[in-house]
Order: sequence, then structure tokens, then C-alpha cells
Amino acid sequence: MAQGDFTVFDEFVLDIGKEIHDLSSDTLKLGLIDNTTPPTAGDATPVWGDYSGNEVGTGGGYVADGITLSGVTFTEEDGTATLDDSGNISLAQDGSGFTDAYWGILYNSTAAGGNAIGFLELDGPVSEQAGPVNINWNASGILTIATS
Repeated sequence: MAQGDFTVFDEFVLDIGKEIHDLSSDTLKLGLIDNTTPPTAGDATPVWGDYSGNEVGTGGGYVADGITLSGVTFTEEDGTATLDDSGNISLAQDGSGFTDAYWGILYNSTAAGGNAIGFLELDGPVSEQAGPVNINWNASGILTIATS
């Protein structure tokens, strides 16, 4: 898996059918974790609580339970729904920041269980102490769901 690859949890598809996510209005967050327990697409019923025990330290610009995505849109065109975020994530270099980020867990903090959507490969360790941390979403969106 290459840096920047985003993988959707298998369970996310079921969560859509259960009406757990309203991607056009719910609050989505990206929580950063170390490599203690790497996520996989097949993780059973993934929620933020499954990964938060491995969350990176909250010194520097990173806050507990992750970074709130600021420009989320969920649109449909020609049978393809796209989840996107116009606000790329940028954390300035900080000597008291984390040093061990390997994965970003995208989850729905509005959902009662903090249901996870997918995970982002950071190709860590990524260190806020070593320099700024920038996460730029794919130009075609975070994820797409197509009818064909």
C-alpha cells in the first residue's frame, strides 16, 4: 500500500444501509494512530474506539480524537457519489508534536458509535516534530461509490 492510499472498511457499506451515516451533514474526523494495530479493510465493525487506544500524542497541533474535516461535501453525478473535503489538513512543525503517525482513521463522530469509514496510509512514521504534516485529499475525492 502506498502513501496516500485510502481504503474503505468493508463494514462501511453495511453502515450506509443501516442509515448510520449522513455524509452530507455528519461531522467527520481523521484520527491519527501509530502502528501498534494496523487497520485492514476487513476489520469487524470498525469504530473509532477500536483504534483510539493507539492514537498519537496530542502535543503540538493535533487534538484528541482527531482533526475535524472542515469542507465535507457528498455529491452525485451520473450515478457516482463522491465524498470529498475541500479543506486539506495541515499541521505546522511543532517540537512537542507526535512522532509516530502511520495511519489516519476517517470516522463519523456524529454516529453514536463513532463508526469508521476507512483509513489513510501515511507510510509512517510521520512526525510533527520533524516538519509540517500535510494531508491533501485526492483531487477526485476521498471516496466514490458508483452504480456500475
